[in-house]
Amino acid sequence: MKHVFIINPTAGKKDCTARMMDMAKALAVRHGLDVECILTKRPGHAMETARSLAERGEPLRIYACGGDGTANEAANGVAGYENAAMTCIPVGTGNDFLKNFGDKAPLFSDPENLWDGPAFPLDAIDCNGRLALTVACSGFDAQVADDVHTYGKLPMLGGQGSYIVSLGVNFLLRGLRHSWTVILDGKPLPERSFVLAAVCNGRYYGGGFMPVAEAKMDDGVLNTLVVRGVSRATFLRLVGDYSVGRYYKFPEAARCYTAREIVIRSGDGKDIVTCLDGECAYSREVTLRLSEKKVNFFGPAGCSPNATCVPLPT
Repeated sequence: MKHVFIINPTAGKKDCTARMMDMAKALAVRHGLDVECILTKRPGHAMETARSLAERGEPLRIYACGGDGTANEAANGVAGYENAAMTCIPVGTGNDFLKNFGDKAPLFSDPENLWDGPAFPLDAIDCNGRLALTVACSGFDAQVADDVHTYGKLPMLGGQGSYIVSLGVNFLLRGLRHSWTVILDGKPLPERSFVLAAVCNGRYYGGGFMPVAEAKMDDGVLNTLVVRGVSRATFLRLVGDYSVGRYYKFPEAARCYTAREIVIRSGDGKDIVTCLDGECAYSREVTLRLSEKKVNFFGPAGCSPNATCVPLPT
């Protein structure tokens, strides 16, 4: 089996290339593994590299060394290949994907805990042909995420701090409401004004915000949380509960659905900003579908992508 470390030298606040390469070499020496390190050179390179390796057909384990964007690219590269599995070593800003693993998340920082760990399939969200592992959000939240990278470079801010600053700037300077048609499994919602739509396979984004606490990453279900067009005052009242999965406290503004296909169409000719695991795209129509058991993932023994899942209150 081949073990390939795909290292993003621009992830996080400092270049961790040397540390990642030392860890890879140590792993090869200790266990006699066939280990290779590849540095990414541009956006999309991690996906291209992972796919090219997976296409060879040999047993393969990919270690995505970076943030959520690098993990997303690796997942898109190995998706659909039975011979290939991926994991991630977190050196990014937010690393929201690994928060789904709860108290096992710190173990992902050391490949010694990963190389022989169990592999299991994860669902994914297909968004206009690109996969997201955790959350695909459109609207206000995506606009905020689009600006997070700008504030994330400030030394005094972490992942959630950057998100909060971006949230404040967008709240004060840009409009909340979007003119959309939202169609769930072929049935349009009656509303035409929305703040956001968050399609959740996992639970975390934006530096730790958790819109749908009951979402699971391997249950064949997408949880789609829609927030209708509301005033700034109402938004301020609900955003705290929204960020910890208590959307159900505001049924007049927010509702969660379990559709397998979600279509969002712009009603005013403006592009819809959609954020996929922290990476943003722009289009006038967004189609999101469940991609069941699409990505093989491996992690520390005993880990679960649903470790922090919280059932809805009865």
